[in-house]
Amino acid sequence: MKFTQFLKHFILRPSKTGAIAPSSEGLADLITTAADLSNASAIIEFGSGTGVFTEKILQKIPVGARFFVLEINPDFVEATRNRCPGVIVYRDSASNAKRYLHEFGLKECDCIICGLPWASFSEDLQNELLDTIIDVLKPGGRFLTFAYLQGLLLPAGMRFRKKLKTRFSNVTKTRTVWLNIPPAFIYCAKKL
Repeated sequence: MKFTQFLKHFILRPSKTGAIAPSSEGLADLITTAADLSNASAIIEFGSGTGVFTEKILQKIPVGARFFVLEINPDFVEATRNRCPGVIVYRDSASNAKRYLHEFGLKECDCIICGLPWASFSEDLQNELLDTIIDVLKPGGRFLTFAYLQGLLLPAGMRFRKKLKTRFSNVTKTRTVWLNIPPAFIYCAKKL
C-alpha cells in the first residue's frame, strides 16, 4: 500500500487508523523481538495495518505455531494478504478473538501483538478490547502493543497506560524507535 493511500485512511478515519504512515521495519523488529516468539504455539495479531508486523511475526514464529490476524479495515486486510500470502487474516474486530481461537480448537493464546491506535479509542472501547485480551491470553501470556510518544500526552493515551498497569502483573516499556513516523515505543505486558 502506498503512503498516500495510508495517509488517506488516517485523514478519513483517524480513530481507526491512528497513524499517518505504516509502522517502520525497526518498530516491527523491536515488537517481535520483545515478544520472544520462539516458544509460542498460538499468536494473534490485532490490527495488522499494511502487514509490516505480520511479515516479521511470520519470520520469527516456530514451525507449527498457530497464527492469525484480526483487522477491521478491508483495505488493510487486502494489503496484509498481499504482503503475506497464505496468512490467515479475518476482517473483524479484535474483540471477537475468542471466536477465532475456537475455530482453531484453542481456548487461549501465548501472545498478542497489537497495532491498534489505543490513544484514539474511547474508554469503553479500551475496556472492551483489554477485557478480550485478558480473556484469551493464557496465564503467563504476553501482550505487546506500541504507543507514539505524543500519545502519552493525550488523555486516552494516559488512561490506556493506567489500565495496562491495573490489568497486568508486569508492564515494561522498550526503548523509543526514533526513526518510526511518529517515534514510538513498545509496551510489554504479562498476564498473571
